[in-house]
Amino acid sequence: MTRRTLLPVPLLCACGLFLAGCASLGGPSRSTALADANAQQDAAAGTDSGTPIPDVDNTAPVIQWQDLTITTVPTHDDNLWDYLGKHFSLPATGGDGRVQGELNWFAGHGEYLQRVATRARPYLYYIVQQIEARKMPLDVALLPVVESAFDPFAYSNARAAGLWQFIPGTGRHYDLKQDWWYDGRRDVAASTRAALDYLQYLHEMFDGDWLLALAAYNSGGGTVSRAIAYNQRRGLPTDFWHLNLPAQTRAYVPRLLAICELVATPGHLGVDLPAIPNTPYLAQVDVGGQIDLATAARLAGISSEQMYLLNPGYNRWATDPEGPYTLLVPLDREAAFKQGLAGLPPHDRVQWGTHRVRSGETLGELAQRYHTTLKVLRELNGIHGSTIYLNQRLLVPVARATLADNALKAAARVAKLRQADGPHVHHVRSGESLWSIARRFGVDVRQLAEWNHISLHSVLRVGQRLVIRSRGPHLTTASFRTGPGPDETRRTIHYTVREGDSLSSISSRFRVTVDDIAGWNDIDTSDYLQPGQQLTLHVDVTAQSTSS
Repeated sequence: MTRRTLLPVPLLCACGLFLAGCASLGGPSRSTALADANAQQDAAAGTDSGTPIPDVDNTAPVIQWQDLTITTVPTHDDNLWDYLGKHFSLPATGGDGRVQGELNWFAGHGEYLQRVATRARPYLYYIVQQIEARKMPLDVALLPVVESAFDPFAYSNARAAGLWQFIPGTGRHYDLKQDWWYDGRRDVAASTRAALDYLQYLHEMFDGDWLLALAAYNSGGGTVSRAIAYNQRRGLPTDFWHLNLPAQTRAYVPRLLAICELVATPGHLGVDLPAIPNTPYLAQVDVGGQIDLATAARLAGISSEQMYLLNPGYNRWATDPEGPYTLLVPLDREAAFKQGLAGLPPHDRVQWGTHRVRSGETLGELAQRYHTTLKVLRELNGIHGSTIYLNQRLLVPVARATLADNALKAAARVAKLRQADGPHVHHVRSGESLWSIARRFGVDVRQLAEWNHISLHSVLRVGQRLVIRSRGPHLTTASFRTGPGPDETRRTIHYTVREGDSLSSISSRFRVTVDDIAGWNDIDTSDYLQPGQQLTLHVDVTAQSTSS
């Protein structure tokens, strides 16, 4: 089950709370713009009537991480869960039974926390380190259990992404870059930094009350502030337990407290968690420029699958040509990785192909087509301006075959189109070209044009139908994909239709086709949607980063 968690940026609320941190987060004009956006986000928060548990799809991978020898001397608590359980500091209950209700749910679903604990293994120690450095309650380290079930590819119907579930606008406000190459909301290090910044801001906003800060992280600072103001006017208590908050938020804080109680009392209600060594696991390495992730994995001596899942912020086969250039690797691989980087020739960092310039093509167009930048193409080809010539051969970036051939399951387990099912029909999406579609499906661009009776230079329309045929029993995209495969990065979300929604607007919002939505929900493309109607969507998380 997926859930919706909104992370609006706080604003000056009706209750008159002064946001002391506004100046440090940006100037007055920026704060005003954020306040306008926050009003809409607060209005959307908490509209779900239920209190869903985030499981982020049962199909989400649970990686069995290889045991790595760590040379760091362990602390007196060898199991990280034991260490956390002895250092939680948030009050455990408000006396109204909500924490017990969450405990009862977990007691009946012990396998859920087992699955989540396995996902948490590579990330949890790093998060604990960051929280301790800021002297924040260690209870916060388990917030990703509530937010995302520790699935780095978690994605919600509010377009919240990553372990900490940032929506696009709040992510950008906290300097989480989002583009075709990279989404900082899924970057473990960057999103953890942003989440802790945001929580500390909320903590200050609510005068040092961590339960109110956590509630605001879920439903928005405005929502919590208005609830406080309502109680103040009536002479009622203004602590979390007495506020009239959305149902989802009323369950959100008790759920975190219940998880902390289970960790602090091993075996309680029959719930036991798989041990996580209380030792450093990750090191952050600046690779100094764009690099193919499969090459980086080889240098670090780990599988490409592990490299990608330790660095889930990267949407494609390589790091962003304009940065960031940091990668997380297992600590005991750091030295070998740095040594390998130092000895790697510059031309081996990324695989390059050649492109022969055709009539009418521009350098900017080619940069967009090959998903790189003008700067990269200029430097690579010794071009000082933007002038290129007919038949000129240019070096351009392409994905290494090893991305699919080696152990990167996130790219190798791609969908296969069965010839028995007939030709595949692809609906052109925004930004696609004949070349990019041919590459995606592993067919020759000239053949694709011939199948559809169009020229190689045809301008495609969004929604245009293209027929894609195969020559053999299966057409596989494994050798041509430029990033993670759909099996690992597709998430199922349940979207509630709002006033003014249409199939077209929803398809644009989540980067899926109208025909896909109709097929998944057994409706006709000409049907009118009704507010409150429930739709099931299967969303490719890595295609969402450039959404507005």
